[in-house]
Amino acid sequence: MKSNPVVWFEIYVQDMERAKTFYEAVLAVKLEKMPAPTEEMNMEMWSFPTDKDLAQTTYGACGMLVKMEGVPSGAGGSLVYFACEDCAVEAARAAASGGSIFKEKMSIGEHGFIALVFDTEGNMIGLHSM
Repeated sequence: MKSNPVVWFEIYVQDMERAKTFYEAVLAVKLEKMPAPTEEMNMEMWSFPTDKDLAQTTYGACGMLVKMEGVPSGAGGSLVYFACEDCAVEAARAAASGGSIFKEKMSIGEHGFIALVFDTEGNMIGLHSM
């Protein structure tokens, strides 16, 4: 197994425009519209920026927001962490962009700091900084 086995993630949403606005504001990025895999699939997808390192020689995973008929958003069993310069900054942006802070910035010892927030769709995400 490679040292970083995570290669893809999807965050399911109900209101794509609201979710897209939230993530672009919190992470200070621009999401890119992606085509649905097939015409039969009733879904809308917006991808997070990536350096498109298909050789997987750098740290990180690709992912996107997905709105798909019959797939709910909300708190579940998985938690995606986004890298930040200072997770307190992004946590504040989350609260200012219609989300909420579940856990303020806290130390995780030698591994840096994390904050946990809810997005506008009820999904919990993690923010990590050193």
